[in-house]
Amino acid sequence: MDNIQYLSQFNLLNSLSLEDLIEMDEMTSITVIPKNTFIQTPESFSEGLYFVKKGKVRLYKLNDEGKQFTSDILGEGNVFGEMDIISFGTRDHYIETIEESHICLMSKGRFENFLMQRPRFMMNLLQVLSDRISAMSRLTQNLALGGLHDKILHVLIKLSDQFGLTSMDEYSRIDLPISHQEIANLVGATREAVTVALHELAEQKLIKTGFKTIYIHKQKLLQS
Repeated sequence: MDNIQYLSQFNLLNSLSLEDLIEMDEMTSITVIPKNTFIQTPESFSEGLYFVKKGKVRLYKLNDEGKQFTSDILGEGNVFGEMDIISFGTRDHYIETIEESHICLMSKGRFENFLMQRPRFMMNLLQVLSDRISAMSRLTQNLALGGLHDKILHVLIKLSDQFGLTSMDEYSRIDLPISHQEIANLVGATREAVTVALHELAEQKLIKTGFKTIYIHKQKLLQS
């Protein structure tokens, strides 16, 4: 029953009945993965669909010089993976836990059969895919056209939407520990340039920073 309770907490699975959850439980394995552990590298890729039950994982690529570019950070309830009939675009990514994470894996063959029998669940899954594609398209456009300040602000708003905010007077803390280097990986810049830009944004009173902590003035951010 514990595994069924795990699965029932995913937003994507809200459309399933208890009988469906029991069937899904039979074809799903849940693994606790330590912090800073690879779930996948481009060389170790294998087909399957993964759900993040607990924790957070980072998806990133390496360029020819070995520089990292973070394409996404996924928290509880998010989905990633690749199959013949469905793709989240993660085949060529490094996927690494950034804190201890509980990961559910569903095998390709059994999931495809499960999916075909449940059109409502398929529609929910297509919505998740559509939202992911739209978000990545906005991120790509911003990174291609925006200045460094705009890129950082875009990423901070995205992280606040994903992981929530803890209110602190006019400022709210993004509920995700994140370093200057990790922000640099998200915007495709150097850590030094990001540190300077964060200082300038703080002088404009758009953000406040602490050790691996970002506070944002969301009202000012959305107006900027």
